[in-house]
Amino acid sequence: MKLLVTGATGFIGSHFLRAAFAAGHEITALRLPGTQPVVPIGTDEYRASNVESSAPATHHALPATLRWLDGTLDSVTVENLTGQDALVHLAAYGVSPQPCTWEKAFQINVLDSILLMERAIECGMQKIIVCGSCVEYGKSAERYENIPPDAPLEPVGHYAASKAAQSLAASALCREKGVNLAILRLFTVFGEGQHPDNLWPSLKKAALAGEDFPMTPGEQIRDFIPVEEVAQSFLKTLATSHSIPGTPLLANIGTGNPQTLRAFVEHWWNQWEATGKLLPGTLPYRPNEVMRYVPEVGKRLKG
Repeated sequence: MKLLVTGATGFIGSHFLRAAFAAGHEITALRLPGTQPVVPIGTDEYRASNVESSAPATHHALPATLRWLDGTLDSVTVENLTGQDALVHLAAYGVSPQPCTWEKAFQINVLDSILLMERAIECGMQKIIVCGSCVEYGKSAERYENIPPDAPLEPVGHYAASKAAQSLAASALCREKGVNLAILRLFTVFGEGQHPDNLWPSLKKAALAGEDFPMTPGEQIRDFIPVEEVAQSFLKTLATSHSIPGTPLLANIGTGNPQTLRAFVEHWWNQWEATGKLLPGTLPYRPNEVMRYVPEVGKRLKG
């Protein structure tokens, strides 16, 4: 299948590219100029080709079926989109712990994203998969033992609000244009290549350095899912006839095995045989912290 992938050098994007190449897909990958995949996604027997790019080849050797497209969401042209079978939209602005503003979050995550989807549809693309987030549920998450895909969206903050708005706008566009759309809402993803200030990478760094690890009391309940499983979820959705044209599909992506943040931290601390001490309760919870994000998994809502 020929795919146009946004956010291709990011945490989830890099892992998705690796999995997509292993599955035999041909990919045009959008990246910001000068960025590289955060994890290796190819082998030395291949080389990368560039599309509309004067940037040097990445330091990781990549499959020859990969074509880089340097630019932003609003720079993708009809020529780039024509002939593609599906759009996999992974790019997002303001993912924690990166800084975020209301204006830029809505410009990129809503306006630019919807315009890209609309342009893709005009070029004949019939399948779009969007990377959503559990933070779209926001405060409504605390009213559920397991959050269903049709739970109300009550986001807190600019990033969460922009992702919820993106879901609503993409669903409306899907109904209007009669295309296949899937929105996969990811729960707490972790793994190699994640931003170093996120929980798992910072925990690993402290453990391997023999340092103590300050943390909140750790009573938050989360569904922690390895990034490799997330990549496979996108691939499975691509491979299936996931929805009726004009009927958006919503799905939660998690493991179905919730645990407290403290239990998760203790597991990995022991796994890495850390010599430092965990220091629960030395950091406060975030303002407006949602204490429970646990998905109902396995259910794919068509709505």
